[in-house]
Amino acid sequence: MLVQTSTTVQPFLGSEIKSNYEASRVVILPIPYEATTTYRKGCENGPDDLLEASVQLEYYDDELDGEICWAAQIYTHPQIADTRNGQVVTSEQMLQVTRETVSQLIQDDKFVISLGGEHSITTGIVQAYRDASPEPFTVIQIDAHGDMRHEYEGSIHNHACVMRRVLDMGLPTLPIAIRAVCQEEADLIKAKSIPVIWAREIAKDPDWMEKAIAAIPTERVFITIDLDGLDPTLIPGVGTPEPGGLNWYALTTFLRRVFETHQVIGCDVMELAPVVDSVVSQFTAAKLVYKLIGYQATAKSWVRLDKEQDG
Repeated sequence: MLVQTSTTVQPFLGSEIKSNYEASRVVILPIPYEATTTYRKGCENGPDDLLEASVQLEYYDDELDGEICWAAQIYTHPQIADTRNGQVVTSEQMLQVTRETVSQLIQDDKFVISLGGEHSITTGIVQAYRDASPEPFTVIQIDAHGDMRHEYEGSIHNHACVMRRVLDMGLPTLPIAIRAVCQEEADLIKAKSIPVIWAREIAKDPDWMEKAIAAIPTERVFITIDLDGLDPTLIPGVGTPEPGGLNWYALTTFLRRVFETHQVIGCDVMELAPVVDSVVSQFTAAKLVYKLIGYQATAKSWVRLDKEQDG
């Protein structure tokens, strides 16, 4: 099994916030793996740049009215499946170490937010949750692209195939903000009646969010966020930027609704490919990760319970 290549990692929000593993509720798992990206390269650098940017975030969240980080007790895990510096990691090796690592974190009752790296990583993460419990869950996919090809460029584990692998597991999916698919994917969506919430529908339908929530067939959900699901004016640092994506408040409002109405079992944030001489993409991605932590903290009443205990 491939273990982390280094135990030196920038803690999310900085060392002042870092919790020890045993006490942590939230584990940030960096997976700097890149092998099949097809346009802009660089997503293997995404986790480190996001963690570095997170140090600049304010702890106080005005939406949630508190410094959520203290109650969340965040631990940043060493990197796994690291392809930087020319290291060769096969897709099978990446999926194995990802599945094994996330399985252990689930067993230890951690809320895991994985940071990519390319979107193919999500297959291993989702498989770990599927292994952990027979109870079904829906994979909510925030993405510009369908990622439902059977194979691409000779690989079934290409980043363009990740949601097809999720469908192969027999799990329901809910793609949000999709605006680029091939004919194969369009045919599959129709054949399987996949409830896609297209970006063009979001732009003109004020009720899209309620329709999306109503389309989730299970109580439990896993959220995978390919950052190109947001409009590239907000996050230009992605592999294949597509115009017409979600704005910040549409995304965060939807995510908060999901946390309020369903049991979110885990999340990932993928495909950050930082732009040289710009920190916009990694800072926005880091703030998004902090929002996910905050929404889980309020959904689980960590903040309220901790305040009661302190009082």
